[in-house]
Amino acid sequence: MPEDPPDGLPRYRLLTGPDDDLFCHRVSGALALGYQLYGSPVATFNGERVIVGQALLWPASSARQVSADQRR
Repeated sequence: MPEDPPDGLPRYRLLTGPDDDLFCHRVSGALALGYQLYGSPVATFNGERVIVGQALLWPASSARQVSADQRR
């Protein structure tokens, strides 16, 4: 897996939107790229519809993780 996300995407993403098929496809697309789910999904009601969110992280390479662990 590449060390950085493709197309200049950030390492951390928070996808939000109406609770519909499009949102599910956006999350599925990010997972297919290699992102991993981070935390639980969230949902709220804005008075008209349910709005959901899901955080995603690009996995750290093992070398980067070791370096971060050594700094602690």
